[in-house]
Amino acid sequence: MEKEKILISACLLGQFVRYDGGTSTVSNPILNRWDTEDRLIPICPEMAGGLPAPRPPAEIIKADTEGVMRGINEVRTKQGDNVSSFFLDGARQALALAVEHDIQLAILKEGSPACGSRQINDGSFSGRKTAGQGITTCLLRQNGIRVFNEKQIAKAAKYLGKLGQSRS
Repeated sequence: MEKEKILISACLLGQFVRYDGGTSTVSNPILNRWDTEDRLIPICPEMAGGLPAPRPPAEIIKADTEGVMRGINEVRTKQGDNVSSFFLDGARQALALAVEHDIQLAILKEGSPACGSRQINDGSFSGRKTAGQGITTCLLRQNGIRVFNEKQIAKAAKYLGKLGQSRS
């Protein structure tokens, strides 16, 4: 039986996809094992949606992710450009990858307007964080996929173990 696949933010694996052109590489023995087992499916939803790297930083206005999902709020750059469509398209592509690989678990970059799972910037471009989730995280969760961040890898591994037991 094939082992469960895990959707993961590409920046966490050292890919140069962040808004600033950098990475957010995580060194973790669990991730290393999963990588060796060919279980990791990387994606940068912002780039999958059509944004380049580097790109201007973007935030969800008033941190209202649900509003963006319903089309009544926006993701904007500091210069005021509406980039919502890129974020929504990238989220849909992440979901399509998850469906294609029967993924039930994702590890995404905390704080990102696409991938944040517990907190994001408040939308004022002041550096203030607030409780909230990114666009991709929201869509994945709406479709029953559990999302963890890079500081919750051990917790994600425990959840993955339970998933494996329930499927066997």
